[in-house]
Amino acid sequence: MRSNDEYSGILKSHGLRITDCRLNVLEHFLKHNRSLFQNDIERHFPEYDRVTIYRTLKSFLDSGIVHRIPNDSGVASYGLCHNTCSPNQHTHNHIHFKCNNCGKIECLDDQVIPPISLPDGYQFENINLIAEGICEDCSIKSN
Repeated sequence: MRSNDEYSGILKSHGLRITDCRLNVLEHFLKHNRSLFQNDIERHFPEYDRVTIYRTLKSFLDSGIVHRIPNDSGVASYGLCHNTCSPNQHTHNHIHFKCNNCGKIECLDDQVIPPISLPDGYQFENINLIAEGICEDCSIKSN
């Protein structure tokens, strides 16, 4: 189990001020170890208003703590970066998996996206690959 000192250390190492909201949201991400939607975080922490949660997520995104995971609903979720990113660059060369049953989106860090060769004149910035199906939890429940 992690402590507030560890959460504070993570925030400090990413150049962020320590606030109760940031500590709570970071702890929530680390406990769930999956992507989270802003509205899920808002429901879990009713003591913080929508703007405070948005700013917290934006600071996490800008500092390299989380990355944005787009999906077909038009509402992005956020996943932990696991020390692979910096404020200047998010490096996520892995697949995301969306469960068609429960809606959970997970980072499959060990499933690497193969290198892509772009035509001359094109500049690579980011790639997103989302695999869809039934997650392990839902598969177990249906058996």
